Amino acid sequence: MIGLVPTIEPTTTIETRSRWNAPPQVLVLTAALSVQFGSAVAAKLFDAAGPGGVVFMRLAFAAVILIAVIRPRVRGRSRSDWIAAGLFAVALGGMNWSFYEALHLLPLGIAVTVEFTGPLAVAVLGSRRLLDLVWVALAAGGVLLLGVGRGHTSAGGLSLRGLGLALLAGAFWAGYIVVSKRVGAAYAGIDGLVIALAIAAVLLLPVGIVSGGDALLRPSVIAGGLLVAVLSSIIPYSLEITALRRLSAATFGLLMSLEPAVAALAGVLVLSQPLHLITSIALVMVIAASAGSSLSARNSAPSAIVQHPASQ
Repeated sequence: MIGLVPTIEPTTTIETRSRWNAPPQVLVLTAALSVQFGSAVAAKLFDAAGPGGVVFMRLAFAAVILIAVIRPRVRGRSRSDWIAAGLFAVALGGMNWSFYEALHLLPLGIAVTVEFTGPLAVAVLGSRRLLDLVWVALAAGGVLLLGVGRGHTSAGGLSLRGLGLALLAGAFWAGYIVVSKRVGAAYAGIDGLVIALAIAAVLLLPVGIVSGGDALLRPSVIAGGLLVAVLSSIIPYSLEITALRRLSAATFGLLMSLEPAVAALAGVLVLSQPLHLITSIALVMVIAASAGSSLSARNSAPSAIVQHPASQ
């Protein structure tokens, strides 16, 4: 899954202005590559630790690293602040867990393509443009094509359970975007995000233990989990937080529309997952819907843009 949510202001104690001198478009695309290749590495760990074990390690390692660097303020928080962080954690944890479970059953490109319906729905519902109905129909058509299409797997079709889990991940992603506005207003910088990561890791601890078992104690698995956290959370965060200072929200959303294609590429190169014609057509339909939504929202508020989570 993915990087930072634009509704959380990129004002943190990490100084990234001088660290990355490449054009912001390159930074965003590099972040997308890092995220999706991180997901491919995660899929490689499923046989050893299961999706639950891998998602726990990813969230836990990302939380530890960001807490050490950001040092979020936790004292003096109101009850409403903690409720907001808790809701954010549920959305964050649910999004990552359901996505990894979907990834265990579906090719990476397809899982990301279906998941993208969540933020696209938020973008469209936040708009009053009739044109956005076209993007909804296009994205829905792409997902439907994946669901009814044949020839994707040796079994003759895609896992319906996997598709359902990817849609669930998209729903959690949509909730993540909605709650992020409340968290962004209550916490300075990305303090709320870092605290939510820690809470999500605690919530998924039982899942991680049941799924991963003693594999979570193996050095090779621990190293793999740390790599996933760095590739899927830390590097994308650093790149995107810099790019967002120099990009409009619409341009950022447009670049994020390429995420399913990047995921499909990672699936081909790392996981040897072939791209079939129906899959490619559906992928293009969802990318076009996401890009169209971003382009039509150029004059809208940033919240109308497809947004990108920090720990997908």
